[in-house]
Amino acid sequence: MRKFLTATLAISSLFLFSCNNSSNQKTDSNSEIKTEKSVEKGKNDNLSEANRNQHVAIHLSKADFLEKVWDYEASPDKWEYKGDKPCIIDFYTDWCGPCKIAGPILEELAQEYKGQIYVYKINTEKEQELAGAFGIRSIPTFLYCPVGKNPQMAAGIGQTREQTKEMFKKVIDDFLLNKTAAK
Repeated sequence: MRKFLTATLAISSLFLFSCNNSSNQKTDSNSEIKTEKSVEKGKNDNLSEANRNQHVAIHLSKADFLEKVWDYEASPDKWEYKGDKPCIIDFYTDWCGPCKIAGPILEELAQEYKGQIYVYKINTEKEQELAGAFGIRSIPTFLYCPVGKNPQMAAGIGQTREQTKEMFKKVIDDFLLNKTAAK
């Protein structure tokens, strides 16, 4: 009986693990998977540029963040956004349910606002120093960085997918792109 129970548990674990891996690969595009692997190796410059051209979310390491967003080590007291377009930075983890809801919405918005904004992603488990530097205590947390102004940070998502998307669109239009002031 003990052997049967152990074998059943082992097979169930294997099935669960393989379902998890295949579902993650189905939801992630090949470019995102390649980008994550290259970020771990620290060689993501070419892939980040490829991702920018495809207008998908760009995964950032600490080195990428310091180069493309803000070098908080060189100027810790003064915010100096280095980007040429506004950006949204999604602080997330792979296991977070609300993060899994926000991720695809941000991908859609990266397409919708292509050429106007960047959408960056930072895995807080892999980039703990970045998460600590920004005092990330809950996920998802979003850092909205306009060009020429100080950033704003917000945590959480709306109660529905539609509310979440509208929340992002409002921040993009009003704060990042300043469209309401132009009207």
